[in-house]
Amino acid sequence: MEGSRIKNFPISFFAVIMGLTGLAIAYMRLSFIDEFLRNSGIFLTYFSTSLFGLFLIVYITKLFKYSSEVKKEFNHPVKSSFFPTISISLLLLAVAYGEINVYFAFLFWLFGSILHFIFLVRTLTFWINKEFKVEMINPAWFIPVVGAIIIPIQGINYSKELSWFFFSIGIIFWICLFTIVFYRFIFHNPLPERLYPTFFILIAPPAVGFISYTKINTGIDAFGNILFYFALFLCIVLFALIKKFIKLKFYISWWAYTFPLDAVTIAIALRYRMTNLPIYEYLSYIFVVITTAVISFVLIKTIFAVTRREICVEE
Repeated sequence: MEGSRIKNFPISFFAVIMGLTGLAIAYMRLSFIDEFLRNSGIFLTYFSTSLFGLFLIVYITKLFKYSSEVKKEFNHPVKSSFFPTISISLLLLAVAYGEINVYFAFLFWLFGSILHFIFLVRTLTFWINKEFKVEMINPAWFIPVVGAIIIPIQGINYSKELSWFFFSIGIIFWICLFTIVFYRFIFHNPLPERLYPTFFILIAPPAVGFISYTKINTGIDAFGNILFYFALFLCIVLFALIKKFIKLKFYISWWAYTFPLDAVTIAIALRYRMTNLPIYEYLSYIFVVITTAVISFVLIKTIFAVTRREICVEE
């Protein structure tokens, strides 16, 4: 990769790993439809692992060669929220490898949890110490929160107390941030076009929260129902805005569509497994098709953008 492209390699590129690994997990959770989905999920897990390794090498190279650029991203009011996508990628790989190799699953979870805790503390101190305008607030602020809620999904196999610790942090901050972000949507200027896809991030905390809470709680209760149906309602609201999303120019931020759709697909599959109600089986079919189509389309657009040198260029 050319020096200029390494210099402009965005931290948000790790959202690609989140989208692909989330789809791999969804396929493995939907193996009741067909064994082919499980095999596809395993393949996607290996592919995502390789891609994660490649992205990590590129970003570490950027860190050593262009440390000032990394520092700019790290202190940027929007881009700084994407650094936890590195730790979230590790945590998602941990969940995926839970179906393949328990040793790798533990290692990914351990390193992902430690790194995410560091990012979480840094993000919160950054928010507290820096002066922000309301217009700077956007759904990407949920990313550190989502990571905290993901930790218990695999972490429950190692420590129930740690799982509750991270789940509690994630859920409380999600509620606080949702209020702030929603206020910003209604009473201030619209999001910039390039950030419009991040609206889909709104789905992730309640969808992942339902999965995580169900794993910790070993069942569905009233709070689990609230999380699940709120995630489903947000999907309906965002699907109603589809005309706005279709008209958007392609940006790397399109990957914000992917992981939230993965999360709600997995949540529906889990709901079906817990309740055995046919409605959730049918919804699983619908959402896995939608999610696969969206991720395939975004992946193709990304490949074209890379070959045309429209990505990893000076903003």
